[in-house]
Amino acid sequence: MPNTYKILGQITGSATIRPIYTTPAATQSVVSSIVIANRGTNNMFYRIAAITSGSTLDNQHYLAYDVPLSGSDSVALTLGISLNSGQRLEGYASGSSVSASFSAFGTEIF
Repeated sequence: MPNTYKILGQITGSATIRPIYTTPAATQSVVSSIVIANRGTNNMFYRIAAITSGSTLDNQHYLAYDVPLSGSDSVALTLGISLNSGQRLEGYASGSSVSASFSAFGTEIF
């Protein structure tokens, strides 16, 4: 099975949780790290969730929930999340004048 190391997905955050990355059909993936950058000067909070295929977001999916991040700061999370086809990683940011970026890095296995 060939491996592809890549940027799996990138989004800008908002007060609505949104998919960062969804594992394609006939593929497995490992999310090795996620970087959250607060591009604004105000403090914010972020959430990260890993959701099984066919499921809607529920409390058990959260990996991080309302974690504070100071203005003009970033955090790199080294995780090693394994996802099967159709499973997804989602992100959310909240606060005053949120300017957040989420980037997921890892490997797709075909």
